Amino acid sequence: MMGLNFTHCEAHWSYTDFHDFRCRLAACIGMNLDHMQGFGGDTPFEDYSDDIIPLLEQPDSDTYLMPEVCQTVAVRLRQLIQNWPDDDMDKMNALYLAEGMELAHQQNEPLGFI
Repeated sequence: MMGLNFTHCEAHWSYTDFHDFRCRLAACIGMNLDHMQGFGGDTPFEDYSDDIIPLLEQPDSDTYLMPEVCQTVAVRLRQLIQNWPDDDMDKMNALYLAEGMELAHQQNEPLGFI
């Protein structure tokens, strides 16, 4: 399946949709992702302090989140999406992703972006 998949879960986005999803998450913490280093802007991620940052600053593929950060990112991800509509595809995928992060943490394995 073309697009972005993850180890440990069934979450899937096209690359464009994953970028849009991360822009939505960034907006939830007052960040414009397109202004950030690595996304076309100059603002360093270090200017922000939030548990969702490890998910936001990753390249789109061929990368991973270490198991020790997966649990805190999963908790924050669930908090940020809780008020999104239940039929929102981003919310559904985000819940799968959070479950995958929790599983990766439990198994002490990195969550891969593939």
